[in-house]
Amino acid sequence: MIRFLILIGYTILMMYLQVSGRLNQYINVHYSYLAILSMALSFVLAIVQLILWNKEEDKKTEDHHNHAGHDHGLNKPYQRGIAYLLLSLPLIVGFMFPTISLDTSIVEAKGFNFPLSKESVGDPDVETQFLKPDTSIYFDKTDYNEQMKQALTKYVKDNHVTITDENYLEVMELIYNYPSEFIGKTISYKGFVFNSKQKEQLDTFVFRFGIIHCVADSGVFGLLTNMPENQTFNNNDWVELTGTIHSEYYAPFKREIPTIEVTKVKQVDEPKNQYVYRSF
Repeated sequence: MIRFLILIGYTILMMYLQVSGRLNQYINVHYSYLAILSMALSFVLAIVQLILWNKEEDKKTEDHHNHAGHDHGLNKPYQRGIAYLLLSLPLIVGFMFPTISLDTSIVEAKGFNFPLSKESVGDPDVETQFLKPDTSIYFDKTDYNEQMKQALTKYVKDNHVTITDENYLEVMELIYNYPSEFIGKTISYKGFVFNSKQKEQLDTFVFRFGIIHCVADSGVFGLLTNMPENQTFNNNDWVELTGTIHSEYYAPFKREIPTIEVTKVKQVDEPKNQYVYRSF
């Protein structure tokens, strides 16, 4: 019966995450079909466990006799207790812990930088936030370069590139991979403001929180901006901006990074879903 309750709990949790809209804060929305599949599978397995439990109740005396001579599996109470507790943990976390809305305090706490080496990218022990989305860890070098060059052809001919929720991570990755191809181009996008204080210098970035596959590889992605004179924004203000890409030396990183010289900017309402997702 406990197995049935755990499995039906998984089914309800997946359904709850779908209906409440919280699922998109855990995984890439393009993989939501996997959550639906797991919900259906959990339900089927729960029904199977219910049937087996009913059969066991009908043959309780006979089953008890059979188990006496065959001590297999998790027959000790503490073993079963530990197993059921481990299986229940995702349910406890999913139902009991609230989803936290991300804001610039996450950036301030974790910081943001570029990967120092290929080995540091995707390391689960290194909690970093990246300006640049990096999907190279999911492909070999040749396939990755081919995919990037193919994606670049969609934007390289346009003088004005409009960045949307759908192509945000793709375009940002291309801008950082091929900055020379974008220098001089005008881009438009929407994001939240983060004012970074480095010594006496105040730099303004406009970011989006992005998920490549799941929350484990999520990060904060965007560009350093030079806002028009006398136009300043507070942390977490959402803006829509248009400007020209150029390259600028950024002392904290000791390297040139793509920067946007903003020509037009206005404050906008925070979107219902703050995340953007990578399409493959």
